[in-house]
Order: sequence, then C-alpha cells, then structure tokens
Amino acid sequence: MSEQHLESLVGTAMEKIKAMADCETVVGKPIVVNEHTTIIPVSKVSLGFASGGSDLPTSSAKDCFGGGSGAGITINPLAFIAITDGEVKLLQMTVNASKENAAINMIPEVIDKVTAFLDKKKAEKSENSDEE
Repeated sequence: MSEQHLESLVGTAMEKIKAMADCETVVGKPIVVNEHTTIIPVSKVSLGFASGGSDLPTSSAKDCFGGGSGAGITINPLAFIAITDGEVKLLQMTVNASKENAAINMIPEVIDKVTAFLDKKKAEKSENSDEE
C-alpha cells in the first residue's frame, strides 16, 4: 500500500517540475522588438528533487503512511540571442565570463571589422589605380 502512496507523491512532484522547466524556460520565447530586431533569452535551469516515505508502525490494522517530497528550481539568465536584419549575435550577461568565452564571442565581430577594413583598402587601391 505504501508503494502506491509513494508513487503518487513522486508522480505529482515530477509533473509539477516538468511544468516549471519546459524548453521555453531554457530558450525563451522570441521577443520581437520591431520588424528588424528579435531577441531570444537563454537561461540556465537547475533542478533539485527529493522524496521519501515510510509505513509507520501502528497498533491498529489501519495503514499509516508518512511521506513527503520537495523540489527546487533555479533559473539564471545567461545571455540573449539578438537577431538584427539577419545578423545574429550572442550577448552574454555574465560579468565574470571567462576570457576564453569572451574571445570566442568576439570572433565574428572581429572578422566583420577586418573584412570591412580590407574591402575599404581594396576599394581605395582600386580608386587610386583608376585615377592614374
């Protein structure tokens, strides 16, 4: 009999946790700012769960079950994915982000700047050779 009580207790707790931590908790619903910009929040979800129960000894023939369960959830926002005119950027929120993560996140921006610089130099060189 206590197995049914414990199973019911654990099942109810797991249903509640599942309702709290769906995929939209980790990668949130897109937020449309205007026709050019969409922002998608990204979070870290941590869950904890415990349950237990026992048949208690009684002097009567009546079943006496004692049990409990508990759960906790922590949601920490980590970053936003910003999409502007087809350009995608990851905007991290952590102040203490590792240097490696910061460097990796800067690579696309650095490549864009270097490419723009080289294109500008190539255009200037082309203009100078046309003038001669």
